[in-house]
Amino acid sequence: MGQEPGTGRTTVTDTQHPEELREQIEETREELGDTVEALAAKTDVKARARAKVEETKSAAAEKKNHLLGKARDVSPDSAAGVASQMSERTRANPLPLAAAGAFLAGFVTGRAMLRRKAAKSKSWRLA
Repeated sequence: MGQEPGTGRTTVTDTQHPEELREQIEETREELGDTVEALAAKTDVKARARAKVEETKSAAAEKKNHLLGKARDVSPDSAAGVASQMSERTRANPLPLAAAGAFLAGFVTGRAMLRRKAAKSKSWRLA
């Protein structure tokens, strides 16, 4: 008879001691305080939005770091390593680079001469 059905709590009866009643009141106050605090947190939309933004930023930063690390692992050499390797090869054998440079210079000069010739013949026809 001293308990409410379904709650497991003791109801106030004449046989309870005042100290037990005080303990129950204190427990109930604590539970009520926790409940109010939880409800206040749920209704604070700004705080929840800020928390969600921070959570999303954190997840994005982790994903970025993961992908950058993965890209570093997958790439065979770093760009600086490749550049220094090509520089060493060119110093060891400069002939291919010189030949490519000469070909490019000749190509550009030939194109410029053809354009001038085409421009002269066009202006001659118009006059």
